[in-house]
Amino acid sequence: MGIGIKELIVILVIVMLVFGTKKIKGIGSDVGGWIRDFRKAMKDGNEETPVVDLNGAKRVLDGDAVSSGDKQNT
Repeated sequence: MGIGIKELIVILVIVMLVFGTKKIKGIGSDVGGWIRDFRKAMKDGNEETPVVDLNGAKRVLDGDAVSSGDKQNT
């Protein structure tokens, strides 16, 4: 007992009568824009992922750069 094509058409007609086609078109355009922006952000995000080399990393303690091998007792 699922929803058939006839029931979907009736629901669509009721929604169009309640909201109007102009408002439904605006909502559809907004959702389409969101999806397009999301896909663009996902595509751009993959290309801009920086690679960080931590082998020669230094850390800053009290404004002085200290190599990872040098440890200060504080």
